[in-house]
Order: sequence, then structure tokens, then C-alpha cells
Amino acid sequence: MYLITAILQALSMALSMCWEILWPLILGFALSGIVQAVVSHKTMAQALGGDSPKNLTLATLFGIASSSCSYAAVALARSIFQKGASFTSAMVFELASTNLVIELGIILIVLMGWQFAAAEYLGGLLMVIFLAVIFRLTLTPRLVQQAKEQAAKGVMGRMEGHAAMDMSVEGGSFWQKLFSGKGFTAVSHYFVMDWASVWVDIALGLLIAGALAAWVPESFWQAFFLSNNPTLAKIEGPLVGPLVAIFSFVCSVGNVPLAAVLWRGGISFGGVVSFIFADLIILPILDIYRKYYGWKMIGYILVTFYVTMAAAGYVVEFLFAALGIIPQNRNVATITEGFQWNYTSILNIIFLVLAAILVIRFLRTGGPAMLKMMNGSGHKMSHDDEGHHTMHHHEHAS
Repeated sequence: MYLITAILQALSMALSMCWEILWPLILGFALSGIVQAVVSHKTMAQALGGDSPKNLTLATLFGIASSSCSYAAVALARSIFQKGASFTSAMVFELASTNLVIELGIILIVLMGWQFAAAEYLGGLLMVIFLAVIFRLTLTPRLVQQAKEQAAKGVMGRMEGHAAMDMSVEGGSFWQKLFSGKGFTAVSHYFVMDWASVWVDIALGLLIAGALAAWVPESFWQAFFLSNNPTLAKIEGPLVGPLVAIFSFVCSVGNVPLAAVLWRGGISFGGVVSFIFADLIILPILDIYRKYYGWKMIGYILVTFYVTMAAAGYVVEFLFAALGIIPQNRNVATITEGFQWNYTSILNIIFLVLAAILVIRFLRTGGPAMLKMMNGSGHKMSHDDEGHHTMHHHEHAS
């Protein structure tokens, strides 16, 4: 009986958090779909040929615009690297497309507060700068060449098809593209594809967060995060945050509910931020780096990413403490209050209607056939005047 009660309690907390972040997720993916519908992958690769400040700024902006799950971001980074982007630009793109995206900021504000969203965006930009400096000082042409040779083998990772699908609309202004039949279809397809690629991570993140919130006593977290010694906690947080993330297996926005539980448990502010950043070095993604770039590069990426994530966590902690804007309240309302009829419920209903409209458009314009191929290799899209998509398959060496 105790076991059933414990499971129900964990599920209740997971569902409560799910209800809280539902409308921000729908809004974020809809906005992301709009941006992806008007920016082509080809344009990206052409603009990211070097590692000058201009190239890296564009890589950051394109990353924010592409807004996808960590697996698709990693696959797309390899794709633009193969098409001529520099390795530094490809990695900066990858960081931005998972840490500086719209839906992540909205969910952080709703679940944890504006300070965490501000810290995420500031820390993300700092990581881009730190990574560019470290790569310039330590990345050798030989290592890049070895990575390029391994990437050219085309070994499959995850979400390859999703990363290769370029459904952007060409010709006309932003608004003309967006309000055309093709634009509506492209937005609906990106919306559903992004959901299909991250729902497992989101569900996993919610279930793990629910279980940890329900089952692990706060005394454990407080001891683990050295909460009784604020100075040591601030030193430990950004170092431990990414390590917890590596072994949690949860990536993309799925790790925000988990971050809320860690914050409630006593991890430092900088530790929360570095934990959220670390979705690009979780174990399954490290294995994909091995396939894409080889063993030497996986070690290089792991070390440099970890250093930049921890460093960004420290800087954010220091700056926000100096400004006096680190939240003092660790009581995450979603975990403690449960379901309530409020503005969240009304927004969820409105955005579920929007999601339904996009899903219907997706179903009516050849979406399901594309969805089946999303985990396959590259596909080239073409669309007719109404925006119905057809697919041309390109074989890759395996």
C-alpha cells in the first residue's frame, strides 16, 4: 500500500508540473516553428564559415532561431559543419539552440522565476564567449581534420532526419512567407516534429522530477549540496550541477522540472544554471559525439563544455549576488500547490486549441509520412503551392 501511495504521489507531482509548463511549451514550439519556417539551413552553413566574432554572433542567432531538442541540435551542428561551417561555429550554434531558446526562457519564468531565465540567457552568452576563447587557444587543426573525416563517414546518431529536414519557405518578406499556405504548413510541421523529438525527454524529466520531489527527503539534498555552509555551497554548485545532469539522461527543456527540484533541495543559484546548461554532455549525447567526431574529440568536447558550463555558473552566481537578485524563496509553487483553477488553466485551454489547429494542418499536408522518416537520414523537402510536402530521399554512407 505504501508503494502505491508513493508512486501516486510522484505521478501527481509530475502531472502538476506538466500542467504548469504546458502552455509555455506550446507557445515556445509555435514561435520556434515560425522562425525555422523562414531561415534555411543552407543560409546558416554559408554564414558560419569562420570563427570570427561575426561568424559566432550569427551562429548564436541561428541557434536561437533553430530551437530544437538536444539530439536534433547535435545532428544539425554536424550537418552544417559538413557543409562548410567552422567547428567552433557549429558548437556555438549547438549551445545556443539548446540554451538560448524561447521555450526554455518561458518555462523557467513560469516554473522558477524571471531570475532563472535571465541567468540562463546571460550564462548562455557567456558560454559562447568562453567556448570561443578556449577553442581558439587549444583546438588544433589536426583534431578538427580528424573530426571532419569521422563526420564524413555519416555514422547515424539520433534525430538525423529531423535535423536534415529543411522546410523553410523562400521568396517574399517575412510576413508573406509566414501567411502563405507553405508558411502555415512549414510552421505546423516544425511544431509537430519538435514535439515528437522532445516529448520523451520532457516526460522523463517530469517523472524523474516528480519521483525525486516525492521520495527524496530534503535533508538528503541539503547535505549533498552543503546547504548549511553557503560559501562551500556556492563553490560546489556549478561543479556538481553538470555532473548531476550527465547522469540524469534528461536533455532539452525536460531538465527544467528537475532543476526546480534541485533548487528546492538547496543547490546554489549558479549550480542550477550550470545544471540546465549541461544537457549537451549527458551520456547518450556523448556517445553520439563519439560516432560523429571520434574518441579524441569527445574528450575535448566534454572537458571544454564542462569548464565553460561551470565557469558560466560561477560568473552568473557572482553577478546576481552583487545585484542582490538571487531569489531567496526555494519553495517551488508547482511542486507544493498542485492543480488549481487559475490563469494557467485558461492559458492551457487557449494554447491547446492552437496546438490542435497546427496538428490538423500537419495531418492534412503529408505530415505523418515525414514523421515516420524523422529518425532516418537526410531528406529534401519540396512543397506545392498549397504547402503540401513531398520528400526526396538521399542516401548517406553509413
